[in-house]
Amino acid sequence: MPAAIIDGKAVAAKVRANVKERVERLKERGITPCLAVILAGEDPGSVSYVKGKQKALAEAGMDGRDMRLPESVREEELLSIIVKLNADEGVHGILVQLPLPDHIREDVVIQAIDPRKDVDCFHPVNVGKLLLGQPGFLPCTPHGVLVLLRELEIPVSGSHIVVVGRSNIVGKPLALLLARREQNATVTLCHTGTKDLKSHTLRADILVAAAGKPGLITGNMVKKDAVVIDVGVNRLPGANKLVGDVVFDEVLEKAAWISPVPGGVGPMTIAMLMDNVLKAGEQVLTT
Repeated sequence: MPAAIIDGKAVAAKVRANVKERVERLKERGITPCLAVILAGEDPGSVSYVKGKQKALAEAGMDGRDMRLPESVREEELLSIIVKLNADEGVHGILVQLPLPDHIREDVVIQAIDPRKDVDCFHPVNVGKLLLGQPGFLPCTPHGVLVLLRELEIPVSGSHIVVVGRSNIVGKPLALLLARREQNATVTLCHTGTKDLKSHTLRADILVAAAGKPGLITGNMVKKDAVVIDVGVNRLPGANKLVGDVVFDEVLEKAAWISPVPGGVGPMTIAMLMDNVLKAGEQVLTT
């Protein structure tokens, strides 16, 4: 029997509805969460992502500040904008859309954001809290994967989960989250340089593909009735469509559950960003 297809849009809609309810309660206390999004340049993918975030903010009843800067913006100018936003009590979250123009140092920009407003969870302080299991923002895509598994009642505790991909955005933080005591999974972290990758993926109860390499995971690399979460988002040369890291049609015949691209993890990323912006606004009540 083919795998059940994970409907990320439906789960994301549930998360966003919950966020909207909590935003309304927060507004009754005089606080409207606000996210400032900074976009430098006109990268088509980035422009599309920013539009999606602004739409989600509006649907949740939160405020958004859309700050567009030219590709030629100087690093010093971008940093000065971040300093002002850090000091602005009306702004609860700051997001700098990546990638940045080549002449701007990404790590310097990320570290300039106040960790209390770092809703992407990229700042070293928030990454450290994640590692230590301390309260704080959770990175949006990894958190979205956890929520998908929870909503579908897929057992995580005691499962062997293989994460393929070691990026700072998905692979590494997801492995950390899954290994936390409250998740209680046994985690193997692999990557495109792993020798005999198939020997590892075949042992996975839950396989997460997040390497950014189309076609990396084929049907013969997946254990029967495994759960397969495809985080990869790849645009094939000359093709006007997105594909994941998983050969979907092959793995569909082996897995118990599989997430599609698009429509799987992607909607969860924005939903969890909205959740982080809300939490950033709620912080005002405790400071």
